[in-house]
Amino acid sequence: MLKLWKWYQKCLTFHPVKTQVISSGVIWGVGDIAAQLVTHSIPNKTLSHSKDGNEDFKINWKRVATTSLFGFGFVGPVGHYWFEYLDRYIRLKLLLKPNSFGFVASKVAIDGFIYGPFDLLMFFTYMGFSTGKSVSQIKEDVKRDFLPAFVLEGSIWPIVQVGNFRFVPVRYQLLYVNFFCLLDSCFLSWVEQQEDAQWKQWVKSFLPLEEQKPQG
Repeated sequence: MLKLWKWYQKCLTFHPVKTQVISSGVIWGVGDIAAQLVTHSIPNKTLSHSKDGNEDFKINWKRVATTSLFGFGFVGPVGHYWFEYLDRYIRLKLLLKPNSFGFVASKVAIDGFIYGPFDLLMFFTYMGFSTGKSVSQIKEDVKRDFLPAFVLEGSIWPIVQVGNFRFVPVRYQLLYVNFFCLLDSCFLSWVEQQEDAQWKQWVKSFLPLEEQKPQG
């Protein structure tokens, strides 16, 4: 394991973007396999009449490849430049001292309100197109899943990112995030599977009435 870590550090030094892209793709692929297992293990009420609950688990390799491509094509390159830019912006533009309370808090806030929603939107949109859904279907899925996912993730990711921005060097921050994405991909798959579950409606009930009307 130590040799693997040293090899990763060497690759990151000489090929930072390529290393981030490859590691992101691999980790997201592994995360999707775990997500499929979670989805298989949790009964889906809408399909209970047509599927055998004891059906053997089989990995959907096409979906794994699709999710890996999201890691390769979006998370890796965008995440690499995002964390680099965010660190420079906080240090050089806001002139905040590294590892200070303001430094970490600013990073968490900017990451949570800019990159977080953008990442979720890209994920749901990409997964929709990859499964052959139309633009109108994807819009409905985003309306259904985005806010509940954003609210629930907003209660977890800030804690994760406090540790990331306080203790992890910038070059390793995307790797740190990607490992937590193993759990996050399971969560997002669960959110998608829940369809119009009551808890989603409860979250949406906090929206202003004007924003709720189009659903009726």
